[in-house]
Amino acid sequence: MPTRPRLIRSIPFWGLVVVSLATIAGGWYITTDKLGSMTTTLTDGTATGVDVYVGQSIAQLGSILIGAGVIGVLLALGVAAVSTLRPHPPVEVVEPIDWTSETETAAEQPQAPKATDADAAESAEPVDAEVEASIAR
Repeated sequence: MPTRPRLIRSIPFWGLVVVSLATIAGGWYITTDKLGSMTTTLTDGTATGVDVYVGQSIAQLGSILIGAGVIGVLLALGVAAVSTLRPHPPVEVVEPIDWTSETETAAEQPQAPKATDADAAESAEPVDAEVEASIAR
């Protein structure tokens, strides 16, 4: 079964969001800059035909860019909404936990029986008398 990455980790999704926001910002800048310069030149009485007629077209281009950016953001929101409708595989429970049990079976290790003094005396190797005498000095 093919698995798709989550939407948060999707590079095309975040690319769409970033490009849409950049398009909105660029269109906003073009529109406000051109309308501001048109306003100042028209009120000063220094406006030329290029300022008036070309400025209107450039301001319209800026508003088109803003609209395209808004459509991109709405498209990204739509993709995010649709991705929540995708079925997710159920979580597999390997073994249910028995909370009423007081002993831990998995953590217990079998312990070796403890040696007693009698067992230690029987398993001791015979010691050479001369070695004992040299150690005692």
